[in-house]
Amino acid sequence: MKEAVLYKPLADGRVVCTACARYCKIPKGYWGFCGVRSNVGGKLYLSVYGLISAIAVDPIEKKPLTHFYPGAMVLSLSTFGCNWACQYCQNFDLSQRRRVEGFEVAPEKVVELAETYGAHGITYTYNEPTIFIEYAHDIGVLARKRGLFNTFVTNGFMTPEAVEYASEFLDAATVDFKGNGNRKFLARFSMVPDVEPIYQTLEEMKRRGIWVEITDLVVPKYGDSLEDARNMVRRIIDILGPEVPIHFLRFHPDYRMLDVPPTPVEVLERHVELAKSEGMKYVYVGNVPGHKYEHTYCPECGRPVIKRYGFDIVEVNLVERGGEYRCKFCGAKINIAGKILPTWRLESRFAYVPINLVARYVRRTDAPAPQSGPNI
Repeated sequence: MKEAVLYKPLADGRVVCTACARYCKIPKGYWGFCGVRSNVGGKLYLSVYGLISAIAVDPIEKKPLTHFYPGAMVLSLSTFGCNWACQYCQNFDLSQRRRVEGFEVAPEKVVELAETYGAHGITYTYNEPTIFIEYAHDIGVLARKRGLFNTFVTNGFMTPEAVEYASEFLDAATVDFKGNGNRKFLARFSMVPDVEPIYQTLEEMKRRGIWVEITDLVVPKYGDSLEDARNMVRRIIDILGPEVPIHFLRFHPDYRMLDVPPTPVEVLERHVELAKSEGMKYVYVGNVPGHKYEHTYCPECGRPVIKRYGFDIVEVNLVERGGEYRCKFCGAKINIAGKILPTWRLESRFAYVPINLVARYVRRTDAPAPQSGPNI
């Protein structure tokens, strides 16, 4: 447990957490909505600091990041808890658990593990990284000094203070929209009071030079409106421009929404065509291995410049000139940050990390019992 950086004390003993856009006002002995940031004696503590719930090496395309260091391997890690309560969460055992426990791993050890497994960077994912941002910060600053990049997979429900703090180490982020950003959908199925902080996060990330790619989970019946998608796409273009990559993800039934079927592929394809008609240049379908919209296409000639199957790259049709990547067919510039790494040729970029051999699993008792207090 470590005192948080992002909070403000109040005169009555409560604290205001400034990590996420809920701005929870937390009384002594209670937790914020996320279940991991607690008020102990009038100070805010991150109770899961140094506690990892899951860790593995993944292809960066799994995040998904398709235009940031394509072919890279990343060490992915998580804690417990979340500032959203998505009824369809595929990682609900991590995000909705309210226990202060995990494998005890210091920031220095995380960076050492990344280097040991040949990772090019570290991704904070599986649960929302904003809620454990102080732990991510301490890892990320060390990682950057060792030549590793850092990325978030985030719902974007951050504060300007959190983005500023993250900019000290964060290189890229996948910002996840749900249900085309529909307000009623987010309120009903994720307990999110407002979508505006997500757009504000996009603005702050752009201002601070953080690479952004967008995902949108398209949920049948409840969150698949093309009108909502059009409004979302237009706002994203206004903020980030038409070259920002966007991935429309297929929903799969899970957690409390097992009765909702997977998103029909043709619905995803209609979203792709809509985004392209609005001017977006790099539009993808996710969670449909083998689909043609897994590939990166040249926005000028329409030829595939990076072919993929699932998370694997199978063909690269780009040439590097003066630090830029260009279509080998027509010479058009392709919007890619960093290098296309030769590890894309590996048979597998997944690796199991036997964390139980290098860290002990602990349950902390120095934090208050998980409970949300009044007026949070």
